[in-house]
Amino acid sequence: MCVDWRDGDLYLEVRVQPRASRDQITGIAAARFRIRITAPPVDNAANQHLQQFLAREFGVAKSRVEVIKGLNSRNKRIVIRQPKNRPGWLGNRT
Repeated sequence: MCVDWRDGDLYLEVRVQPRASRDQITGIAAARFRIRITAPPVDNAANQHLQQFLAREFGVAKSRVEVIKGLNSRNKRIVIRQPKNRPGWLGNRT
């Protein structure tokens, strides 16, 4: 499952494609949200950019978005603490 809610926090399973032409959610594959970001996978730039992108999407501070698994991998587990917004791409997933 790519979405899990626990005590108001949102956990997401994602697969990141760095060095894309633009930041976007491209869908779901293999039980993970596919996210394209423009940052390169160098010196933690992709992780930081991903945190910033998701913070904007969910209306929270960047500090409330954390990569908890897969820092050096394209497959990541993200926690978003007490998200304010529910983006349309999240749909009705609970």
